[in-house]
Amino acid sequence: MTATISNLLLVSFSLQAEESELQESEMEVIEVTSRQRKENIQEVPMAITVFGEQDIEDLGIERAADFISLTPNMTMVEAQNAGTSFITIRGLTQVRNGESPVAISVDGVLQISPNQFNQDLYDIAQIEILKGPQGALYGRNAIGGAINITTKAPTDELTGYAELDLGNGGLKALSGAISGPMTDTLNYRITASYKDFDGLIDNVYLNEKVDFQQDKNIRGRFIWQPNDDFSADLRIARGETEGGAVNYIYQPLFGINDANDASLNIEANNLGENDRQITSASLKLDWNISDVTAGLILSADELTEFLSGDQFPYSRNTSATSPFGPNVFDGVQTQYLDTSSQSAELRFTSDDDSDLRWIAGLYYLQTDRFISSFNGLDLGKGIPRVEKTPPLNDDISPATVFLADSNDNQSYAVFAQLNYDLTDTQELSISGRYDSDTREQTNRAPVSFDSNSGEVREETFSKFQPKVSYVYTGLPNLSLYANFSEGFRSGGFNQSGVGDLAASAGLSGVSDLYKAEESSNFELGIKGLYPDISTRFNASLFNTSIDNQHYFVFVGSLGAQVLTNIDEVSLIGGEFDFKTELHDNIDLYGSFGITDSEIKAYSLNPADVGNKAPYVPEYTVNLGAQFHAELFSGWLSTLTLDWEQRGEQYWDPSNTSARDAINLVNARLGFNRDEGDWSVNLWAKNLGNEEYLAEWVLGGFAHPAQERTFGIELRWNME
Repeated sequence: MTATISNLLLVSFSLQAEESELQESEMEVIEVTSRQRKENIQEVPMAITVFGEQDIEDLGIERAADFISLTPNMTMVEAQNAGTSFITIRGLTQVRNGESPVAISVDGVLQISPNQFNQDLYDIAQIEILKGPQGALYGRNAIGGAINITTKAPTDELTGYAELDLGNGGLKALSGAISGPMTDTLNYRITASYKDFDGLIDNVYLNEKVDFQQDKNIRGRFIWQPNDDFSADLRIARGETEGGAVNYIYQPLFGINDANDASLNIEANNLGENDRQITSASLKLDWNISDVTAGLILSADELTEFLSGDQFPYSRNTSATSPFGPNVFDGVQTQYLDTSSQSAELRFTSDDDSDLRWIAGLYYLQTDRFISSFNGLDLGKGIPRVEKTPPLNDDISPATVFLADSNDNQSYAVFAQLNYDLTDTQELSISGRYDSDTREQTNRAPVSFDSNSGEVREETFSKFQPKVSYVYTGLPNLSLYANFSEGFRSGGFNQSGVGDLAASAGLSGVSDLYKAEESSNFELGIKGLYPDISTRFNASLFNTSIDNQHYFVFVGSLGAQVLTNIDEVSLIGGEFDFKTELHDNIDLYGSFGITDSEIKAYSLNPADVGNKAPYVPEYTVNLGAQFHAELFSGWLSTLTLDWEQRGEQYWDPSNTSARDAINLVNARLGFNRDEGDWSVNLWAKNLGNEEYLAEWVLGGFAHPAQERTFGIELRWNME
């Protein structure tokens, strides 16, 4: 569970299980649904990393960070709170309060909030990571790619499992599932998980751990198939998370301003806390009508999240004793988010067997979102829970800033795809999608806090996103592909009044509105599979241009979080990965990814032109080896060792400070009974206990990365 294996391992394990007619081998054939129908990964003209059911179990993938760390040219920062994560894929990045650069689909249903993504993964059948803009089929926000997560389906026989995990930091986790038939045509699967983690990172002033977390999840999935021509798939899930939050260090208090310096300790006088509740339900209906499948997907999601913590400069002082003067900064802060959405998609899919295959459909999404941000004086009495209204005359923490707005967003899309077999070895694919995203925001702050109270703002962001792909499979053991695609990520509003607040703090050029981000990408690739020598590899080159890249600015003195735009960014790079069998019991894995980023235009600060784009590692390198042996009769033992290096990375357009390359070593020793019913795994992550910053924000705001973790997991499969 929490175990990691290198980017390599997975990249290799998953990346390519490729099949051609010449390849009747022991290598697994992987089917993917990246183009909304089941296909052999070798024949799909795009870079894809795939984690199958066995990979997920063997590698202990339990969170998004686990599989992202195993994917070349892809990284993820976890900081601030449970719902905040920053994905970077081929140089396209995610920022606070902004949308993800990848579309996230769970069982064919798109997630509606980036705060949903960073959840525990349990009872998962397959994970697919698609690289390059995927807006033609996945719509807005698939500007850098898409992630498809498929949960395990209900079975027609009684099956299940139970797993116990224990680790350092007081880790205790339990998960399990049971599945079987309810009737001859209705099957069920119920899955649940629980995790309790005391934490490892210290607040030296409070003498408490700050990265504690408790996570509870339950999911039910039901599939009804009364005949061969109709099926209904119902999924209902609930997740609750409690943990630490806002665990930052303001380095300049200690005479430091360096993204490479992880020597300082957290010493805020208030313990940050975070709670999040997610409820989701979806229903998929499929009808086979002659040679066409009609599909209807309905979904509803609700998410609430609250976080609180010490305010800039996160010191051990109260407001009265602030290092900047009495009642100057050093207060407390909270943020509250309440989101609900309903979506519907109608899709028509042609038969898989004809030379011309097509998909066409319509999509609609309605989202209601409320967000508030509160700053108050720190009287040494703790932090109030502030949601939709500010505390008036509060003796715990008198309010100094309160921002709030409600958002009514409506999106619709029309999409289509044509795949045509030019010959037995050549396919041309043309697809396109038009998305329109209308966002209406109403200022809900009381007039005593914002003179613009009641102001209504509205903006529509829209774009046609095309994709053209070509694949050639006529060479022995090889397939060649090329594609061109465009994508976009919707713009939106900063909280009302943020622009004026930023200007009052000396940060000019910030607006309450940030523009939509658009990308165009050219890609060339080759996929190879040589079963005679048990070797497979992938290689790709890409050239991506971004207009209006989203960038996050934090105004610490105001607790204000602002999105702006970098006018133009260029991303050029490539990837190579391989897996080969050195011996009957030894496998070697490797991958390399490089992204050369450059800011081409930036009206907010023209001096930054020519610099590296923020949050983009220069490269990723992975090397790993896996050893198999029967150390005990009836048990297969597997030892995996891997090394991951992430290259130098800047955090802001001015390239103020870089984090040097980091090196992480991970290990896993597993014992699997031949009957398949029991397994025991010992695991360690960041085995060398490397100290580094998980995030660094311009101005010297540092968030420490997690220390070495290790543990043992025991799993029983019902056979």
